[in-house]
Amino acid sequence: MGKKIMLGNEAFARGAWEAGVRVVSSYPGTPSTEVTETLAKCGDEIHVEWSPNEKVGVEVAFGACLGGARALSTMKHVGLNVAADPFYTAAYNGVNGGLVLLVADDNGCHSSQNEQDSRFHGRAAGVPVLEPSDPQECKDFMIAAYDLSEKYDTVILMRSSTRISHSRGIVEEGERVEKEVIPYEKNFRKYVSMPAMARRLHIEQEKRLNQIAADAKAIQAGGQPINRVEFKDKKIGIVTSGICYQYVKEALPEASVFKMGITNPMPLADIAAFASEVEKLYVIEEGLPFFEEQIRAAGIAVHGGKDMFTIQGEYSANMIREAFGVDAPKTALESADEIPDAPGRPPLLCAGCPHKGLFYVLSKLKTTVMGDIGCYTLAALAPANAIDTCLCMGGSIGMEHGFEKAIGNSKNLVAVLGDSTFLHSGMTGLLNMVYNEATGTVIILDNRITGMTGHQENPGSGKNAKGEMAPAVNFEELVKALGVKNVTVVDPFEVKKLEEIIRTETERDELSVIITRRPCIMTIKTDDPPNVITDKCRNCRQCMKVGCPAIEMKDGKPFIVNTSCVGCGLCTRVCPFDAIEAVKEGR
Repeated sequence: MGKKIMLGNEAFARGAWEAGVRVVSSYPGTPSTEVTETLAKCGDEIHVEWSPNEKVGVEVAFGACLGGARALSTMKHVGLNVAADPFYTAAYNGVNGGLVLLVADDNGCHSSQNEQDSRFHGRAAGVPVLEPSDPQECKDFMIAAYDLSEKYDTVILMRSSTRISHSRGIVEEGERVEKEVIPYEKNFRKYVSMPAMARRLHIEQEKRLNQIAADAKAIQAGGQPINRVEFKDKKIGIVTSGICYQYVKEALPEASVFKMGITNPMPLADIAAFASEVEKLYVIEEGLPFFEEQIRAAGIAVHGGKDMFTIQGEYSANMIREAFGVDAPKTALESADEIPDAPGRPPLLCAGCPHKGLFYVLSKLKTTVMGDIGCYTLAALAPANAIDTCLCMGGSIGMEHGFEKAIGNSKNLVAVLGDSTFLHSGMTGLLNMVYNEATGTVIILDNRITGMTGHQENPGSGKNAKGEMAPAVNFEELVKALGVKNVTVVDPFEVKKLEEIIRTETERDELSVIITRRPCIMTIKTDDPPNVITDKCRNCRQCMKVGCPAIEMKDGKPFIVNTSCVGCGLCTRVCPFDAIEAVKEGR
């Protein structure tokens, strides 16, 4: 088959394909999204779908594995919180066909609201955790994971990170090995999680974890031990895994290393043997002291760990060099006589983004806005300064309800969330508002796509994961079915009409929903000419409040950069002096 340069996520997908996976059910979440996107292009031998949320994705994958097929569900670290309910119980049940859950952590919060450590989920749930260190291992570990899942009758948690998922490397391709569907056999003592069965299943779960720890030396991935010892200078011995292994090898090439591919259960007996061979043992791991605490608790002396390194953010080879007193090579920029100060470049909503009109109006009305997870969260920043909170997927609706109950009926309070986020976990919050007779206003931003993670389809977009036509949710009917009587749909670029609607709906003594509907500018083709500011401009700078990256200040006045302008016309609607118009032909 040959070799290819792949993203870690593409290599994970390749491994799943080669392992004979038949069913993939996921919710997009950076940095894991490309795994499912890649598998969606693999052909009809794999059923691939985007689920409304991670909980449903895991339930579908678990059902597929009970049916005897190898199955996969992918998510980011906070997505595992959503999927924790089925995950923790499936860990008791075990599997029929192999089942892998791939979770990508985000050390450094590159695209997330926290940097939790998913290894603790694996330990708490009692499932094996595998952690590759490069794209080739991403592929090899994925294949090994399915063999381990079926051999030991267990769900496998595959842990990635931003650097593993989004780094590129050379990967040796193999052939797909079709796996026969394992016949399902009725067994209520194994699959029905009632208390009497669960107590016995918990005992079995502990037995298989102990067995995996005992067998760790013999377990292989890609033809080599999944846990391996690399002895060099025995003055320093380092226990590490994942991307930190790469940093250690670069920073301390002569150190002895215990590289763990299976990070739960930890092979403490093997680590103790390694520790006895080196003068000083160190633990280097991003995130919380998952390894270090267990190693110390086992009575193994650790010379250095989190006392040398932070629990926050990402590590680097230079950070490790500094901790060990090794001189770090300077980069070309660091070697220069003068290092220029780069101007701050805060992220902005795209030129033509349909959400800009809404947040322009909400900012103008000085509305208190319970925000949510999506690209629209950027409206918390200048110039809109329109969003007050961001907690979790779907959290805006419950927070609005609680805020209102705490302070009384607020007439200038809204919850804002995207269409995909509403389908993910907003519907139950809205139902709660109906049931408990709330009087707030919820605004659903229907841009026909899951924009934040790279424009994946969802149940409201009219297409499935493979780009084929699919039924699309009618948001108006759905909201009314939940019991909301007052439902309004508006184009968010009709700013005057939108302002009137928001004023009216927030004054109601009943619950109301506003649906702002306009497709994401990145998903449609437009031949609209760019706009230009004419001599009518009085420099009121109202257009600057839109926060469009195509509008800049030049010579003390607003100026539209034609190469950035998409011609959406929002600025023409907010200009009070009709000073903005489309570029005329030939101009």
